Amino acid sequence: MTRDGTVVNPDVYTCRFALAMTESSQVVAARRLATQLATELGFDDTDTGKVALVATEVATNLVKHAVHGQLLIRQRLGATENGIELLALDKGPGMQNVAACLQDGYSTAGSLGTGLGAITRLASFWDIYSTPGPGTALLIRVSQTAPYPAVPKEASQALSVGVGGVCLPKAGEPVSGDAWGVVQQADRCLVMVSDGLGHGLLAADASWEAQRILQAHASYGPVRLLEVMHAALRKTRGAAVAIAELDARQQHVVFAGVGNIAGQIILAHKTHHLISFNGIVGHHMRRIQAFTYPWLADALLILASDGLLTRWNLDAYPGLNVHDPSLIAGLLVRDFARGRDDVTVTVAKAAPVV
Repeated sequence: MTRDGTVVNPDVYTCRFALAMTESSQVVAARRLATQLATELGFDDTDTGKVALVATEVATNLVKHAVHGQLLIRQRLGATENGIELLALDKGPGMQNVAACLQDGYSTAGSLGTGLGAITRLASFWDIYSTPGPGTALLIRVSQTAPYPAVPKEASQALSVGVGGVCLPKAGEPVSGDAWGVVQQADRCLVMVSDGLGHGLLAADASWEAQRILQAHASYGPVRLLEVMHAALRKTRGAAVAIAELDARQQHVVFAGVGNIAGQIILAHKTHHLISFNGIVGHHMRRIQAFTYPWLADALLILASDGLLTRWNLDAYPGLNVHDPSLIAGLLVRDFARGRDDVTVTVAKAAPVV
């Protein structure tokens, strides 16, 4: 809860658990933590059992096959979904034939070969990207099967942009000082990344306040949002903040940023590097300016805190742009996180995702 009493749930956007998967005892921990989260979210026994089985199989695969395997677990909450997202990342050896690996009976580790097939059957949604050498990313979502209210037509039209992300704290910190947030509307989507000054709880306080302002003043454009955030963050350490307003009807992105948040809009024929100005929201902002960029059917928006190295290039990942935004964000974090800072990567696609 923030200072004015508004409830903000940062767990919706941050990884609740990030587990290194190197030996068999960690499989038990993965199952326990995933089950704990399912119970907290009110899953019934059947759905909790699905989560437990998926977490066990994913973690087991990482222990058997991965190099530097990591399992990220977070919750997904929305008007039509109450679910859990598991993102398995490893750096090798990758899969020669993904389709074959999905078939029951296929194994390279002397097992029965039912793990990956079972995972995809239990999942509400899954996505996988694997290349020999660099490794594999596997995204699994398990949604609660309890009925949800019918979605109004205007709300269903808000799903023209798919957004996902990964937010991890610096090693040894209890929370990330970064945050990201999304507001979906009929023909408009706001995407924000915030990097609180420093690390830990005080940095997180600044980013959570920026997240609250985004939700509370979603009718504002990026420049006005930054102005309101600047006033609200004065009692915090302050933060670097970038906000993109994606307009499907106008087919453009309006972007404004203060501080060291990197941004790109990747199109089939061109990449636009987004422009932010120096400063700290809540302390000193000499200049705020919005820039407009094209937002076409093949567009990707990527925003990243400075916990991500700047030398990444999606050309090194053939075909990755058609995959889920959370999976894209996970691969970038896997390969380019600095390792000594909080890191956040948020990805938005013009096409809807499940």
